[in-house]
Amino acid sequence: SLLVPRGALAQTRLQVTEGNVAPLVIAIPNFVAGTPADGEVGASVSQVITNNLKRSGLFAPIDPAAFIERITNPDLPPTFQSWKQIGAQALVTGRMTRQGDGRLKAEFRLWDVNTQQQLTGQQYQTSPEYWRRIAHIISDQVYERMTGEKGYFDSRVVFVDETGSKERRVKRLALMDQDGANVRYLTKGADLVLTPRFSPSTQEITYMEFGQGDPRVYLYNVETGQREIVGNFPGMSFSPRFSPDGQRIIMSLQQGGNSNLFVMDLRSKSTTRLTDTPAIDTSPSYAPDGSRICFESDRGGKPQIYVMGAGGGAAQRISFGDGSYSTRVWSPRGDYIAFDRERLSYLNV
Repeated sequence: SLLVPRGALAQTRLQVTEGNVAPLVIAIPNFVAGTPADGEVGASVSQVITNNLKRSGLFAPIDPAAFIERITNPDLPPTFQSWKQIGAQALVTGRMTRQGDGRLKAEFRLWDVNTQQQLTGQQYQTSPEYWRRIAHIISDQVYERMTGEKGYFDSRVVFVDETGSKERRVKRLALMDQDGANVRYLTKGADLVLTPRFSPSTQEITYMEFGQGDPRVYLYNVETGQREIVGNFPGMSFSPRFSPDGQRIIMSLQQGGNSNLFVMDLRSKSTTRLTDTPAIDTSPSYAPDGSRICFESDRGGKPQIYVMGAGGGAAQRISFGDGSYSTRVWSPRGDYIAFDRERLSYLNV
């Protein structure tokens, strides 16, 4: 992958071969059972939090077999020396309690072992079937408090699921939690589906479908299960993506031997052409603030990455390597663009 920040004219190329990040050592005991029947969900919540933080690469959860103190009352400060002795820098304690109305109450506290101070603490109530989401929300709270960055554990992934033999492959649109749990199929596989993308502002997905006739771009509402056709385009359409405000979709439409970029307003359904070149312009992606677009084009003879204003106009080439580029994604701050190639590089332009 390549990361490309905006900047000055001078170029600096740095080849990244490996990185060293010292993960924060954290202890996450099983959440205390508020009633005798809550032991299983308490252990499950702490396990999901442990797995989330470990997968991030920024935390190193301690094996519970090393714990010296057994947390029995999460309302009281822990014996910090017992946790410091096993190397813990942070400690998460909590309790899960089934309420009289059947709802599940979750409480947690995050402690700094060295300063012996509580860093944060919250409580939540939800239906019992949503216990995993509570674990993800707590994971986000811990992650944000310890790193200063927003957590991503309470999120979902939309993807294309493939099953069947090589001769009879079936592709279905599917949804799952970021950790792979709660897989849900959104389409039945009667038609080919490609390039699903979440809206940044609503519970909607845009994707392409190849059925009978021309390819179609759809909007699918995750909450209601309803879908609508955004457009039925002649030729071929590629990689629809939402604008940061969720009000527009940008895509590449093939016309003859070349393809150009178009943007559609989802309210009026009006389409505006952004590029008009005898080349292949494809895979557009908005910057987080919506002011710019990056895309791939072979207008210079070989596929390269370009950036231009969201309304079209002159485009600036920002990559100068060989080969094809794909999966262009802006960083949340808009200062880098990530895209796939054979190795990880940083290009300062």
